[in-house]
Amino acid sequence: MLQFIKYQRLTILWSAFILIMCSISMGKVGESHMFFPGFDKMVHCGFFFMFVILADNGLIRQHKGISIATIFFVAFLGVFFGALIEVLQLYIFTWRDGNWPDLFADTVGVGMATFSILVVNAAIKYAKA
Repeated sequence: MLQFIKYQRLTILWSAFILIMCSISMGKVGESHMFFPGFDKMVHCGFFFMFVILADNGLIRQHKGISIATIFFVAFLGVFFGALIEVLQLYIFTWRDGNWPDLFADTVGVGMATFSILVVNAAIKYAKA
């Protein structure tokens, strides 16, 4: 367990950051002239892109490599975490609204990171061959 925490501490901290940022009331911040329509979706996408990258990086460092199955398992965890946050926003953090477009943006971020990890993993295997 300590070995897992050693390699996944950044992922754990990032997960806590995501949970905090998705649970606090933002008030009228979204209506500011500094933000454009869709900014919220871009943030969701970035949060979950980084989540998957950090989780896969920790697993790669811990096990000196990563399998395709593990990459897709982390992707599943990312989508599940995104769905959990949307459910929490819908029923617990009632000052926020859980919605499908946010979950879609989370899933796009997970997909982008998963694709990136798959490409890098294939490039490393190709270079070793």
